[in-house]
Amino acid sequence: MTTTSRLLTLLSLLQTRRDWPGSLLASRLGITDRTVRRDIDRLREMGYRIEATMGPDGGYRLDSGAEMPPLLFDDDQALAVAVALRTAPALGAGIGEAAIRALATMRQVMPSRLRHRLDTLEVTTVARPGEVASDPISLDVLVTLAQTIRDRVTLRFDYGTDSPRRVEPHYLVVSDGRWYLVAWDLDRDDWRVYRVDRIHPRIPHGAPFTPRTVPGGDVDAFVSARFKGADANAWPCRGTVLLHLPARAVSPFAGDGTVTAIDEHTCTLEAGSWSWGALAASFGRFEAEMQVVGPPELAAAFRVQAERFARAV
Repeated sequence: MTTTSRLLTLLSLLQTRRDWPGSLLASRLGITDRTVRRDIDRLREMGYRIEATMGPDGGYRLDSGAEMPPLLFDDDQALAVAVALRTAPALGAGIGEAAIRALATMRQVMPSRLRHRLDTLEVTTVARPGEVASDPISLDVLVTLAQTIRDRVTLRFDYGTDSPRRVEPHYLVVSDGRWYLVAWDLDRDDWRVYRVDRIHPRIPHGAPFTPRTVPGGDVDAFVSARFKGADANAWPCRGTVLLHLPARAVSPFAGDGTVTAIDEHTCTLEAGSWSWGALAASFGRFEAEMQVVGPPELAAAFRVQAERFARAV
């Protein structure tokens, strides 16, 4: 075994457990205790922080240092690599396990300031075909969003050319190369999914909030239905109304909904959407008298919409 390969093997062993007795390292590598000490000194010179441990045999422990050895990443580069590894399992192709092991190796030697930032980034991956990659996004924005989710504080941000938004952030989602924020919009009293590359956070953040449950209770199903592409039954919010219109007048505009004729003047329409408010609004496009058949959540959404429209005038 060459010196270089021995050093790599030694480093790999140090990463697999917290403490290694020097005599055990020597036995595993087939070298003397003195050679172990010399190799440890070489790794230290390369930038790895290896501490000596107390005990009858003495030992060694790989600890986090002041920088990422030996490539010496800056903070943004180190976070970018770690985030890429964390989202890599969504790419398939059998790289998920290797990515997880590589992420564990990186995290172990990261400075504490970087580990703290990385640990705030809990990402949900959602499979969704056909979407192009997002525009470049700032790591600082990702970390800011992750921190507001972790701390459960209201977030204010500019979003493209729209008016500023006030939301309760709940999830960071990665879907087919694009990042999204799933949040409760305080001004619209409804769930929204925002593209992260269009978000420009405002400081300071707002008041703490109590987390809500997304419609259906499953963020994966909720976001997949929001992006459509799923079948009609995949919508997290489904409801039925009785419309005072003939079925033939409703069917061309029912989308993936189900129209059932009652008589020549009325029909029922069962449809789905990504939130109860959006579903109520979609029924409103028929501009006809209607009654809610169910469920109660849809009736409540109609009340909220009616109050909002009343305030508008």
